[in-house]
Amino acid sequence: MAVKTYIAAITEALDLALERDENVLVFGEDVGENGGVFRATEGLNAKYGKDRVFNTPLAESAIGGMAIGLATEDFRPVMEIQFFGFIFEVMDSIAAQMARNRFRFSSTKQFPIVVRSPYGGGTHTPEMHADNLEGLMAQTPGLRVVMPSNPADAKGLLLASIESNDPVIFLENLKLYRSIKAEVPEGYYTTPLDKAAVAREGSDITVVTYGGMVGNCLKAAENLEKEGISVEVIDLRTVSPIDVETIGKSVEKTGRVVVAQEAQRQAGIASNIMAEISERFILSLKAPIGRVSAPDSVYPFSMAENDWLPQVDDVVAKVKEIVEYD
Repeated sequence: MAVKTYIAAITEALDLALERDENVLVFGEDVGENGGVFRATEGLNAKYGKDRVFNTPLAESAIGGMAIGLATEDFRPVMEIQFFGFIFEVMDSIAAQMARNRFRFSSTKQFPIVVRSPYGGGTHTPEMHADNLEGLMAQTPGLRVVMPSNPADAKGLLLASIESNDPVIFLENLKLYRSIKAEVPEGYYTTPLDKAAVAREGSDITVVTYGGMVGNCLKAAENLEKEGISVEVIDLRTVSPIDVETIGKSVEKTGRVVVAQEAQRQAGIASNIMAEISERFILSLKAPIGRVSAPDSVYPFSMAENDWLPQVDDVVAKVKEIVEYD
């Protein structure tokens, strides 16, 4: 297998999807000749032409409306929102249209739309360019929200998302784009949606996490192993819907849980996971469920970013607190 960056794996997935299905269209601000602001679509305009990989005006609401129209004509739109902080400009198309259309049309029409967008922080971008708004998407029935944590999953999950006949919000962690490399299987393959992965097996405590926090949690697990604490790390991959079955098996094995997210604490993915565990597996718990998250404030300016974002040491401290609870 070749070793690729996270963003190279995404480019390869788009290339394979365009090659496989002539109804796949890729569009967004600067995705054409320039190859996108992060070069995720580099070379695709030249290879597949301006009718299949093309620029749009600087108007997120128009991008969303066009994706819906194309989907009704049997295309498979892959639209890019340049930064997820600008998702508010297209929320009507996503939450009021895409998410409801299968129900609205009594399943007589399909809406195979993928909304790709970078999210998260740690790269010192200007205000509005870094944010963790996945909770808004997960709270919207009718949307699937996918957040890969590594290059192999990024490729397989994106191809699976493009194959899906329902709208998928595909969130790519900004910091991971070029900071990690890993082996990626060759050729076309899909990674199942809605299925979590056991990223690391352990026996003392379960850490449930997703996206950019998976790397921090794996590093924390390595550090804790040196102190005799065995940590199992669950990578959700898809945060809506949640793979409760995989989480439950791990909770029943370890009896102790920490949920970690990069986003703010209130009403997010972690809150939902904690509620599901409490409702379904409370008799397996030996301690309260711990949580690691950013504080409940607006996303900070870049100079305060590293103080605001949860770090490896935060995960280590919370795991120790829950393991030592008696």
